Parts: sequence; structure tokens; C-alpha cells
Amino acid sequence: MREELCQALFLVCVEASMKLKKQVTVCGAAIFCVAVFSLYLMLDRVQHDPTRHQNGGNFPRSQISVLQNRIEQLEQLLEENHEIISHIKDSVLELTANVEGPPALLPYSMANGSWVVPPEPRPSFFSVSPQDCQFALGSRGQKPELQMLALSEELPFDNLDGGVWKQGFDISYSPHDWDTEDLQVFVVPHSHNDPGWLKTFDKYYTEQTQHILNNMLSKLQEDPRRRFLWAEVSFFAKWWDNINAQKRAAVRRLVGNGQLEIATGGWVMPDEANSHYFALIDQLIEGHQWLEKNLGATPRSGWAVDPFGYSSTMPYLLRRANLTSMLIQRVHYTIKKHFAATHSLEFMWRQTWDSDSSTDIFCHMMPFYSYDVPHTCGPDPKICCQFDFKRLPGGRINCPWKVPPRAITEANVAERAGLLLDQYRKKSRLFRSNVLLVPLGDDFRYDKPQEWDAQFFNYQRLFDFLNSKPDLHVQAQFGTLSDYFDALYKRTGVEPGARPPGFPVLSGDFFSYADREDHYWTGYYTSRPFYKGLDRVLEAHLRGAEILYSLAVAHARRSGLASQYPLSNLALLTEARRTLGLFQHHDAITGTAKEAVVVDYGVRLLRSLVNLKQVIINAAHYLVLGDKETYHFDPEAPFLQMDDSRTNHDALPERTVIQLESSPRYVVLFNPLEQERLSLVSLLVNSPRVRVLSEEGQPLAIQISVHWSSATDLVPDVYQVSVPVRLPALGLSVLQLQLGLDGPRTLPSSVRVYLYGRQLSVSRHEAFPIRVIDSGTSDFALSNRYMQVWFSGLTGLLKSIQRVDEEQERRVDTEFLIYGTRTSKDKSGAYLFLPDGEAKPYVPKDPPVLRITEGPFFSEVVAHYEHVHQIVRLYNLPGEPCRRGCLEGGAGSVGRDTLFLLPVVASHVLFEAGGMLHSLGVGLVQKCRGTVSPQPGLSDCGSRSRGLALPCALCPGVEGLSLDMSFLVDIRDYINKELALRIHTDINSQATFFTDLNGFQVQPRRFLKKLPLQANFYPMPVMAYLQDAQNRLTLHTAQALGVSSLRSGQLEVILDRRLMQDDNRGLGQGLKDNKRTCNHFRLLLERRTPVREVHDGLPTSYPSLLSHLTSMYLNTPVFALPVAKKQPPGLALRSFHPLASSLPCDFHLLNLRSLQAKDENVPAAETALILHRKGFDCGLEAKNLGFNCTTSQGKVALGSLFHGLDVLFLQPTSLTLLYPLASPSNSTDIFVEPMEIATFCLRLG
Repeated sequence: MREELCQALFLVCVEASMKLKKQVTVCGAAIFCVAVFSLYLMLDRVQHDPTRHQNGGNFPRSQISVLQNRIEQLEQLLEENHEIISHIKDSVLELTANVEGPPALLPYSMANGSWVVPPEPRPSFFSVSPQDCQFALGSRGQKPELQMLALSEELPFDNLDGGVWKQGFDISYSPHDWDTEDLQVFVVPHSHNDPGWLKTFDKYYTEQTQHILNNMLSKLQEDPRRRFLWAEVSFFAKWWDNINAQKRAAVRRLVGNGQLEIATGGWVMPDEANSHYFALIDQLIEGHQWLEKNLGATPRSGWAVDPFGYSSTMPYLLRRANLTSMLIQRVHYTIKKHFAATHSLEFMWRQTWDSDSSTDIFCHMMPFYSYDVPHTCGPDPKICCQFDFKRLPGGRINCPWKVPPRAITEANVAERAGLLLDQYRKKSRLFRSNVLLVPLGDDFRYDKPQEWDAQFFNYQRLFDFLNSKPDLHVQAQFGTLSDYFDALYKRTGVEPGARPPGFPVLSGDFFSYADREDHYWTGYYTSRPFYKGLDRVLEAHLRGAEILYSLAVAHARRSGLASQYPLSNLALLTEARRTLGLFQHHDAITGTAKEAVVVDYGVRLLRSLVNLKQVIINAAHYLVLGDKETYHFDPEAPFLQMDDSRTNHDALPERTVIQLESSPRYVVLFNPLEQERLSLVSLLVNSPRVRVLSEEGQPLAIQISVHWSSATDLVPDVYQVSVPVRLPALGLSVLQLQLGLDGPRTLPSSVRVYLYGRQLSVSRHEAFPIRVIDSGTSDFALSNRYMQVWFSGLTGLLKSIQRVDEEQERRVDTEFLIYGTRTSKDKSGAYLFLPDGEAKPYVPKDPPVLRITEGPFFSEVVAHYEHVHQIVRLYNLPGEPCRRGCLEGGAGSVGRDTLFLLPVVASHVLFEAGGMLHSLGVGLVQKCRGTVSPQPGLSDCGSRSRGLALPCALCPGVEGLSLDMSFLVDIRDYINKELALRIHTDINSQATFFTDLNGFQVQPRRFLKKLPLQANFYPMPVMAYLQDAQNRLTLHTAQALGVSSLRSGQLEVILDRRLMQDDNRGLGQGLKDNKRTCNHFRLLLERRTPVREVHDGLPTSYPSLLSHLTSMYLNTPVFALPVAKKQPPGLALRSFHPLASSLPCDFHLLNLRSLQAKDENVPAAETALILHRKGFDCGLEAKNLGFNCTTSQGKVALGSLFHGLDVLFLQPTSLTLLYPLASPSNSTDIFVEPMEIATFCLRLG
């Protein structure tokens, strides 16, 4: 058997050499053969050792020692073999890209109407190190004392009356509790400024915020004992731009002497439910960079009093930005009560995957209902309100408890101080240290000088009295947040940020939030979904623009052409960063602002989106030119057109229609992914007579379709041309379009329209077969080479999915549902979800119109209902040989490693070595064993006389492994209703489901029957999934929405909400400004591999590599930019390959962000590179991904990553670049742990 294996390997080496006719590949193949022959010889010596047979299998100790040595050598050889294969892979990929092979086979239609798309003559390589699979199997660290998932299952959520502290309990103490150590009180004046809520950002600034900051500047300078805390850099930066140099110097002095603290330092105080981690990081960098540049300040502590629940992503980001402490407030009242009772309100917040406490950050949870003054001094709001001196009689606001504050005088100071001290002491009994934090502020406080005077003068009199009485054992003062944390660390004897003795460790998150009764803030997960989608569109454009701009500037500088390039585009990038940052505010992306404020956000988003398209166009123009000397920037006549446009901020995009001419029209395609990508690119053209050619002029096969404006109406003179293209990582490719017919390569879609008895006229077109069918009740299916998808003939909705290599269908059916709201006083609104019971089926007035489109590269089902149009699309792209084929000469076995060889139909090898799956090959492999008929001219490998029949397959590419689903929702005629999509499956998920946090990590969830229905909804920024031991179904989303699983095997998403009233949380409006909204998803069904143990009880879970990539494909679509005018003669366009090789496929290039030089409109020499190494689950079948993928155990050689650019300087830094983590090094090799985000300051040249 081993001789056969060796012969088979030799055949592969020889065949690769003969086919490619390239010396380097011959050399690589030879190295590969040597490595495998060495492996063979070692195995041969081990297996055929004569001593072993002579001794009857009983090894003497010396022989055991020899065998152990040989095993160790074999392990070493396997590791070396993996490295050799990786090098060969890169060489083969580069060489085969230029090899002149046979003409590409064209798609052809089968007798049953299905299409067969031949594979690409390209290699496919998939290699994942087993070490990289260990991470997802679970943490080896110590279990935290507080695990939020488990705690939620244990708590009763009974909402008992706690007395004056309604949601808590009576607190008692002894006056002697502080005899040995004084109570140290820090009162922290603060003003919470929403960058948009009831007023727009600008109106708040003009009417309130500028006055707050002006007063701050003067009032803090009056007394060095005064302190003030600020958080929102967006407002601070606007104010800074409007003050003179003298005032700026005064601000710097206040920051320097500790009177003024900027907490967190983000552009905003972001929402933590709907925001994506790219945007969270970006607004944090923008704020931190601004603070360092203008104030020389570096934030130390986080302050998040108003987000509606808290994600565990935020403490990770703050810790990696080098903050050591943080504060949170809006947590479910039952959890607060439990934490208070167990003295757990202060804890080390640790990530679920962390085994060595490197992610720990000290967190303070405020114990009471709100962050306003009545709920911060102690448990009794009636008393605390008496110490909010803005509410002194005669003012505009008063105390709801009917007992007003009294100004502090010599006559009453003893009595008032005693009353206040009692609250301080009671509050301090909830914590483990004798250091107490007392915030003093509220929304937009301190906007009048009178308030500054009232608060500061009265509190100072109280402090002076308390501090003058040693027998009270209290020291009270104004302080900042960091003053408090520093004192706590000092009292507990630890360094800042370290874990004080006895303080608990917590992991998990704080969703979902309820502030009272069953009022769960789960509605805002979906509120105003149109803008949640627009947010992600802007984010994708910003990331793409950042990367292309940075690369264009680096290449222009290297070529000495920087003076010709519009470096000033950095100003457009900066504005877009700040717009995206502003929209992460916890009343913006949440959909919880006034209608006029939402319009203001929308206008800003659209303006930045247009600007970013301009940045992308300018960079792509420069990078795609064959001769850079010909580059000319003309802002009045851009070289490229935008891919789409929007007529208004609340309009859906309209794609650009390319006007074809006899001379070629060129289209530049930009792939924002760091992986090479096979995608179906669809363009709109003005004629069905269209030819598409590659950059080199090679004709390409295309699918041509009519373009519909409604269920039955065509758009005249507009056609969709769809072409599969392989795009370089982060690169640009060029297509040519021209008028003319290429019969064999221009493949029209066929259309069937089902009217179900409705008297409707259907548009026709002579060039496209359109069948109109009055009624049809039979279920029907779409299929590609990977799966068959069944739909209901009555509803057009999904019913089941069957993989081609499985006999069993998997139930995956969908339905639309309607939630109403309560008839009682408390109703659903922008924040709250208060349904009137379980959802009811959506019942349309008329049956749907179904339109089924079929073609070689995609097929789709469109179901037009009154309030929602569903589009389910199945891609069928040119596959690659990527799984076990038919084995010539039988299977060779080396321990657990097996080689499968296809010498007749392809030089394609899939084998395992060293515990890793490898797939390397060039050529064609056909589907066999009855799934798809053999292609003409290719033998059926399953029927070969010496071959072992095995299932062989072609990969449909990443896009063909999942279902593309879009829902165009319009509920503008609803009254107090919410539209939901529910997916039913046969997955035995029991009560567990999984949702992501900010697109960064996945959090297991449990459906809790003890909680109301609305409490079981969670945010879904990127994905949610169900699983059992056999399967996992993941719903990937392109916009944040609310999700739940109310029964085993079910997943449901709220698509839109229309609510006619306020929900009494301060907004004063309902949700009545609904837009036509397109919600976009990918549905991925994966098989869990039975060979490994399933760890479903862990507090961590990870997507597969395929799932990660599917999400990236969905959220970072290809940009298609038509050349705006005819090409000047001789102007050559060339594809742009910025990376010498793709990054390891568990790495995500989060950003390549140009930094500002001292002149804000010009980029600095350095660029920020931010990488995220994703955690992934190897327990899902990954052998037919159909894309080139390797992992590298976290190692990346940055020095050789960029093609045509050298890394001249490299320094690892904190997340936001404020702190160097190591000295600059000559080495450009880096290592990143799983789940970690690493930032580097680098100079490219």
C-alpha cells in the first residue's frame, strides 16, 4: 500500500511539472516529493523493523526508546512538510494564474432545466493547523465567580418591593463600621450630553452644550478643589474649534492638574447593542487621537451611564486602549439587586475566552435606578433629591417627592450633612471598599452659571463640615472618576487596573435591560431599521475608502507622484469617520431620537457616503492605471462613476446603468476583503446585446436578465448582466463591456410568473422567455451543485434544504408574523417592546405574485406580498475541485492520513498530512455518483476499473454555500404592529441559541420561560444561530435587528416596527416615520462533524471559517465602478494586487487607517494597521469551502505582505495608538492570539 501511495505522490509531482512547464513549480514539486519520500522512508523503517517481528511484538526498552525518537522525528517531519506545502501553494497559485490553459468550458443546461457550471481551471487549497482548532474547544483558565448566562438562569426576577429603594432592600449599618478606616467620598460633577436626541447635534450645541463648557472653563478656575467629568469628544471638539488660544491653554491646564477629566474619550458614548466593532473602534480612535493632539490627554477610565444594556465587547476594547477602569449604569434591576446583596457591584470584567486575565478591566456598576442626582447619593431618592441644588425653590424643576432642597447655611449644615452622610453610609455598605463614588449630574446639566454656583457652594459647605468632624470618620470632596478609582486601588493595595483582593471576576454581558416591572428595552434592537442598514453601508464604504486611500498614498509617495494625488481627500475621510462615530451614539443607531433628529443623522450619513465614494473613485483611478504618470485628478470630471446613488437620505439606492457603446466600456471592481474572492458581480446595462471581456480581452460567460420595477413590470431598456469574477485580496480588477452578442457565452435567464388568479398584466420581452402561469400549488426547488432548496408553491416561502450528498431534507421553513402591542397604559415604543401576547400569522389581503428566475449563475424566487417582498437567491458559481474525488489505484493510508488522487481528470490532490487537510491541484473535476451527469469528454470517475468510487464534488464557492435572502419591507399603513420573520427548523436546539455581540464575538443565550416574551429578545448586529449535535443554522445579517428563539428549532427576527405612541422614556414620540427598508441576510446550514466532541455547555461559541467569510461577503460587497468616459487612446488599465499573498483566513484586516500629520488635511508618513484574529470552530465541516485558505498559528510576515511596498517602520501600539507596546523592531514578523485585535503603527514605502 505504501508503495502505491508513493507512486501516486510521484505522479502528482511529475504531472504538476509537466502541466505548468515552469521551473519554479518543478522545483517546488520536487521539494514536495522529497518531503513525502522522507515521510515514507521513516514510516517504512518504523513499520518494517525486523526486530519487532522477531520479538513477537514485545519491545525491549531500547527499542521503545528508538521508536519514541522516530515518532518525534516523524512529528517534526510532518510540521516541516506543512511549511513546505504552504510555500508550494503560494508558488503554484502565482504561476497558474498566468498559465495558458485550454479555453474555459461554458455553462450548459440539462434536460431537466438545471444548469451545470464547469469548474475553474484553478487550484484550491485548504490547510488548517490543528493547533488553531484547539482555541474553540474551551478555556483552560479559572472559572469566573460571576457568569452572566448561568446567573440569569438562577435569579428569580421576582421584583419584590424593597421599601424606599423600591427595586432593592433596606440597608443597615453601625456607626462604628468606619472606626478603623474612614469613609472616603468622591462627588463627581458631570453633564451627560447626547449628540442628538430631542434636538439635533448642532441645536444642542448652540442652545446648551457650548454654555456648559464655557461655564466649566470659568467656574473650575474659581476654586482648585472643583472637578468636572466630560465624555463626548464630538461636542468638545466642536467647542474647541470656537474658542481662542487663551481659553485652549486654560483647558489644557485644567486637564493637566486633574480638575477636568475626559472619560472614555470616544467620539460619543456609543450604543453597545447595535454597533459594529469596526465603528466602535473607529469612534474610539477618532476621539483618542483628537485628545492627544489637542489636549495631550490620554483617557484612563470609561464612563457609560446611558447605553441601554452593555456588551462585553466594550470592556475588551477599553482595556486594549489601555484604560484600566470603567463604569456602567443601565443594568436589569434584578441583577443590580443581586450584585448589591452579594457585594459584587465592583468586579473584574473578563472575556469568556480569556485564560490568563489579560482582558480584565475593573468595572463599577451603579446600584440604583438612574444616573440622576436623586438616584446616586444613596438608596432613598426622596432624600437624595434634596441635595440636587438645581432644584432649589424658584427654579424650573423640582423634586417629585414634594420635599425640595434647602440651601446650606451655618444653621442647618449639621442636620443636612447628617442626612446626606446617612445615605452615603448606606450606599457604601453595598461595596467592598470604604471608598465611595457619588455622581452629581444629569442630562445637559450645568448650562447656567447659577447651577454651578448652587451645586459647588452648597456641597463645599457640606464637605467642610463633614471633614471637620473626625468622629464622623468621613472625608468628602469633589473628584473625577479616575480620582475615585485611584483612591480605591490605593486603599486596596493594588496597582491601577489590578484585581483588588476578594473582588469577583465576571464574564458575559448585560442584555437585555429592564428598568422597571416587565419593561424590557428590546424594541430598539430593531427601531428604524432603514438607518441601521445605512449605518453599515457607510461603514463598509469607510473601511474600503481608508484602505484604498492608504495604499494609493503609499504607492504615490514611493513613485514620487504624491504631489499629483489628492492627499486632501483625508479631510473627507475624517468627516466620514466623525459621521459614522456620531451615529454610534446611543440615541442614533438605536432609532430612539426625534423624527427631525433622525433626518439630520440621515443627511449626514448620505453626505459622508457620497464623499467616501469620491475617495474610493480617486484611489481606484490612480491604482488601476498602468502608467501612473498619466494620472490626472479632475474633481469636476471624475474618471470613474459611482456604483449607485440615492436621491435622498431615506431613499433606497439606485444602481448605475452603464450605457454601452461599440467601443468597450470599462468597469473597475474593488474587493474590500483581505481574501481573494470569487463573486457574482451584477451590473445594469442599457442593452441585452452585451459582451463581457476580461482585462486581457478574453470573453466571459454571463447571465443576462431583465430588470423588474415591480412584481409584473419590467424596467424598459435596463438589463442585468451577471458575471462570475475572481478578485484579488483588497485589490482591483477590470472588466470590459461592449455591445454585441456572444451567443454561447450570453446566457439568458428564464422567468416564470405565478399570478394565483389575480388579474394582472405582465410585461414581456422578446429576448427572454417569460411564462405567465395563472396558478400553481406544487412545491418547487432551486438547486446548485451543493444543495437543493424547496419552496412552497402556494406562498413562495422557503420550506426545506437538502444537501446533494445527503438523502434527508432539512426543514428550514419561513413565515411572516405580526406582533401587536398592549391595550393597557404601557405600550411598545421606540425603546420598549411590550407585545400583546404571542405573534399572529401575517395574513395578506391578496395571494402573493411569485416570480421565479433561473439561470446558470444564479436563480431566485421573488414573492410579492402587500407589506413585504421576499427575494431568495441561490448562487451557482464556477466550482473548484475541493473534496475527495475518485481514487486511482486505491487509497493509500499513512496512519490517519489519507491521500486521494485524480490523475485522469485533473492534477488535483486532496490529502491529510500532519493532521491537516490539504487540497492542491490544477484542472477539472466533475460531479459524480449521480449528483450531476458527467460533463462531455470527462470520464465518470466512479466507474473506473481500478478506481475506488468515492463521493467527489466541486465547490460552489463561498456564495453558493448559503442562501441570499432579502426582504423589502413597507409597513407605513400599519398601526401599532411589528413585522417579524420566523424560521422553523428540525434542529433540536432546545432552549439555547447564539447571538453575536458587535460582530466581534458570539454569546450563548437561553430562552427563559420565567421571563416575559420580550425579555428573550437580544441584539443581532451580525449573526444568530441554532445548533444541535448534527447541524448548525446561521442567519447572517447586514443590519442590526432584534432576534430570539422562543421554541426549540425556531429563530425569529423583528424586521420593522410602527408604533403610534411614546413609551414614556423621554422621547415624546412614537415610531411613525417608517421607510421602505431592505433587510438583507444570508442563511447558512452547516453540518457539525461527529468525529469531535461537541462542547455545547461552554459559555463561548465561535462561527466556522465559512461562517466568518459568509458574513464578510454579506457586509463588504464588491464595489463596481464604471469608467465615466471613453478611454483616451493608449490609456491602459491594469488590475491591482496590493497583497503579495492573502492573509491567513482567520485574520481580518479591520482597517488600514491613514493618520493625520500636523496639517490635518495631509496624511502622516505612518499608517495604522489594525488586525483581528478571529476565533473559529473547526467542528463544522470545512472540506468543501472552495476558496484558498490557510491558517498560520497566528503568525504573519508583514514585511512581505504588501506587493510593491516595503514596511520601513513597524511598532505595535495600544488599540487607539496612544501607547507604544514595544520599541520599533527590525523584525516585521508578528504574532496575534485568537480573538485578539492588534494595532500597529507602520510606514509603507
